Amino acid sequence: MDIPRKSQARKRRILRTLYVILFLGLAAGITLALRNLKPAPPSVERATVWVEMVKRGNIKREVRGPGTLVPEVIHWVAAQASGRVERRLVQPGVFVKPDTILMELSNPQLEQEVLTAQSDWKSSESNFADFKVQLEVDALNREANLAKTQSDYDTAKLKAEAQDNLAKYGLTTDLDVRQAKVTANNLADQIELQKTLREKNKESIAAQLAIKQREIDKLRAVYELKRSELDQLKVRAGFAGVLQEVKIEEGKQVSVGLELARVANPAKLKAELKIMETQAKDVQIGQVASIDTRNGLIAGHVIRKDPTVLTGTVTVDVALEGELPKGAIPDLSVDGTIELERLNNVVYVERPTQGQEGSTIGLFKLTPDGKEANRVQVKIGRVSVSTVEILGGLNPGDQVILSDMSTYDAFDRIRLN
Repeated sequence: MDIPRKSQARKRRILRTLYVILFLGLAAGITLALRNLKPAPPSVERATVWVEMVKRGNIKREVRGPGTLVPEVIHWVAAQASGRVERRLVQPGVFVKPDTILMELSNPQLEQEVLTAQSDWKSSESNFADFKVQLEVDALNREANLAKTQSDYDTAKLKAEAQDNLAKYGLTTDLDVRQAKVTANNLADQIELQKTLREKNKESIAAQLAIKQREIDKLRAVYELKRSELDQLKVRAGFAGVLQEVKIEEGKQVSVGLELARVANPAKLKAELKIMETQAKDVQIGQVASIDTRNGLIAGHVIRKDPTVLTGTVTVDVALEGELPKGAIPDLSVDGTIELERLNNVVYVERPTQGQEGSTIGLFKLTPDGKEANRVQVKIGRVSVSTVEILGGLNPGDQVILSDMSTYDAFDRIRLN
């Protein structure tokens, strides 16, 4: 009877062992299955995300940047003379002509210098007149001496001829004849000498007068310069246009060359755009541009690109074409778009909130039923203002989420409600 009981006990132990093994295996399988099970995707409201379809076609590659309207020609009014600002006569915004007086300066020292220069000039002219009269008197005296010598010569010549005639009849001596001829010849030589001196004196007088005249001209030039500086104490616009800015207040002391005001022609404006340095590399002279003044669009073209980068941007000048819209004034804030090139037959999509040219980014692509979206790696090509070229990862007809999905970076799949 003991043998059957032992056999049954053994069977029960075997069964318990099998049950334990089976339970452990089942628990391991469940654990492994749970470990490999993907987490449930987060839910996103469809209305809160930006969904666009990938397309194939032609697009414009553009860059955009903010900027301002500035005059093409700006005339800076600089101080031509030092002084203190007495009065400002014109306020910014007023149309001015070249001779419009913007402000008046005062300079007592300059006024005294003008009076001194004028006195020196007038004194030199008076001295010149006296000197000229003295030279003319000297010249007249020399002419009188020449006339007297000529008269003495004529008398001596007549005496020599008379002595010569008397000698023919033996009425005078040879000595008297020779003396008369010598006297006449000496006077003739004196006449020639005085005539030569007269010509030399004329040249000398002309030279002396020229020297004196140069001194007068120099003093007059000094006076005119000082007088001009005094006149420039009345600061004129020097340019027809609108007074844009006055940079100095009444009572301030200014020096020569200091910028006082700015005048510009408001009808001739250009746009100065600030383009990001990463986008400005493809901007070229002559490219078509469009300027948005928020009161209308102005067509234009690129005329200059600054060779330097300032605070991450490059300044690009755009010449405006056609009539300006109302309200287009200097310093007006605008937005500009420059067309770089046209891309034909490319795969593209609206520009997502992330991604630079040549980069690879992750985007959520919708499933065919539109209920879920899976993350895919997308290769970005050339970038425009509102579109990007797709080089890989998406095909025409695919729908992708372009809004910022950084909240779901930890997930490769989302559910759309």
